Amino acid sequence: MNQQKPIIEFGVIGLGRFGQALVKTLTDAGKEVLALDSNENKIKQIRDNTANAFVVQSMDKETLMDTGIQNCDTVIVCIGEKVDVSILTSLNIINMGVPRVISKAVSYEQGLVLEKIGAEVVYPEHDMAIRLANTLISSRTLISIELRNNLNISEMKITNKMEGQSVLQADLRRKYSLNIIAMEHNGNATSEITPDLVFHENDKIVVVGNRENIRKFELYMTSRS
Repeated sequence: MNQQKPIIEFGVIGLGRFGQALVKTLTDAGKEVLALDSNENKIKQIRDNTANAFVVQSMDKETLMDTGIQNCDTVIVCIGEKVDVSILTSLNIINMGVPRVISKAVSYEQGLVLEKIGAEVVYPEHDMAIRLANTLISSRTLISIELRNNLNISEMKITNKMEGQSVLQADLRRKYSLNIIAMEHNGNATSEITPDLVFHENDKIVVVGNRENIRKFELYMTSRS
């Protein structure tokens, strides 16, 4: 069978709250999305975002192929609550040769099965809970995204402890093993972090590093010594 060239960047199967938010965010960013769901009302709602939205009553391989989902570069399966349908649909998409398949899971056990068949797994509720907890724990952390192996991307607000220090003087890479990837001052953001860039109170910086090191840096910023 001839391999068709992918013509759509993303496919989203399942239009619950997670799936709908995914479609809307991707299309708002100018991405082309093919959306599938068994609920006609959900399909009608999402057609304001993408014309490539179809009602499918079955997730078998033949029905899915009729929609052209196999021509997507990435397919996200958002049927986490129906475990059997989630696994079977993910397997069918993988067997169609889609380059990247991401599946939503609601339990660790479901995630293990999905990983075994070759899907990337996301745990939306679990990940959101960790993100919220990290923000609540860290008073100076505005946003925290946990990656793999305890690695975090965090947006933090600078205190007067670092007022007037340059990036070179602060030396966060040596002291805390943190890399600054962006900075915002008076509403102006930049990703060009030069050694002579100066910190001011209430500036925002985005750092990448170990969660514990981010916590140590935060403690330094809030200490009185």
